[in-house]
Amino acid sequence: MKKQNELPQCDCTIIHNDIINRVRSEMPRAEHLYDLSELFKSLSDQTRLKILFALSKNEMCVCDIANLLEMSQSAISHQLRVLRNVRLVKYHKVGKVVYYTLDDNHVNELFKQGLDHVAHQ
Repeated sequence: MKKQNELPQCDCTIIHNDIINRVRSEMPRAEHLYDLSELFKSLSDQTRLKILFALSKNEMCVCDIANLLEMSQSAISHQLRVLRNVRLVKYHKVGKVVYYTLDDNHVNELFKQGLDHVAHQ
């Protein structure tokens, strides 16, 4: 009897070299895969996801984000540093105030598609 979550087993013994060679030739460079894994790691925190959501709606300063998420400015600054290091957010200063925004539209699309994916059942 098959278990419900058991994956089907492949009984094939033929190696499909044409497929392997094509995929190998298209494999991203190791440093790009490393950067991508760091990007996805940075998305594995709910606080950082809340920050990205907030910034997808409007640019905000640390004080506003901290107030919105009911966290300390220090904690928010730490999370923003992580997001900045993987180029998900950027900032600009206006006088003494530092405003954060999403780095570019790719970030907004990545967030939106991820949310759409988990909401789709």
